[in-house]
Amino acid sequence: MSLMERGAVRPITAVAWTSNTSTCPKDFIMISITEDGSAANFTRSFAIKSGYYLCYSKDLMGGMVVSDIQLLSDKDAIPHGYCFIAEHLEAKACVSKKKRVCVRVVPVGSVDTAVLDIKLTAKSKMMLQHYTYVGEINGYVLWSRKGPFSNPMPQAKPRSVTLDIRRISLDQTFPPLPLRPSNPPPQPHGKVSQRRHSLQIKDNLDKPADSSLQGITALDGVPFSLHPKFDAQANGAALQLNSQLNNIRIKSLQDIENEYNYTFAVEEIAAKRTRPSLPAGGVTSDQ
Repeated sequence: MSLMERGAVRPITAVAWTSNTSTCPKDFIMISITEDGSAANFTRSFAIKSGYYLCYSKDLMGGMVVSDIQLLSDKDAIPHGYCFIAEHLEAKACVSKKKRVCVRVVPVGSVDTAVLDIKLTAKSKMMLQHYTYVGEINGYVLWSRKGPFSNPMPQAKPRSVTLDIRRISLDQTFPPLPLRPSNPPPQPHGKVSQRRHSLQIKDNLDKPADSSLQGITALDGVPFSLHPKFDAQANGAALQLNSQLNNIRIKSLQDIENEYNYTFAVEEIAAKRTRPSLPAGGVTSDQ
């Protein structure tokens, strides 16, 4: 059984143009010779001064593979999901735009088959077995081979179990911890102010559940109370406020109308008054 049938061939992950071996990226393979023994340098156009080569990569570190490759003329629109191949050229080099190579790059886990290899021939009559004709570009014929590929999945390393974890027994029982009520019952206030009551609740929450010595402070057991002067002032202000609220008289709608009733009698009398008429000759000044 061949490698192609078993799917043990790595797929092509990227295709690009390069000027020479010095500009060819790392992990890329440059096609310098065609299958029929000719130089694969694309220098047959008059406008192109320096040549360039096709190169491809099979590095799966990026997690992407080339699922298809096509040749498009300058008048064709690029299909959806395709992109033109990259160019790694010298400063003054350029690629002909009459026909361009485009590829479809997809995640490695989304397809079962991909482009496994590409080759070039200088004679269009030459046929390559197991390869598909892609098209002609600058006198060369581009061929591609598709098929299932091998995807080496990284194996997970076994985790080492520490001695402390091994000593833990599932049957081991631990004494139950004392329960802490999340909502303690309210305590009677009596003469204790609201501030004292809130501080007592805060002290109870800050104490540890196991009543260890770490939670004991110097203020534990000392009663808290306000000075009588401040307590009396607070009680006096509350009594004064209550007396003021009790003296408020709630008026009815009829009371409000009687209090603010206005007949506009003065305005009516003023409007009925007539202005004094002036003589026809007007006012004369003394000479």
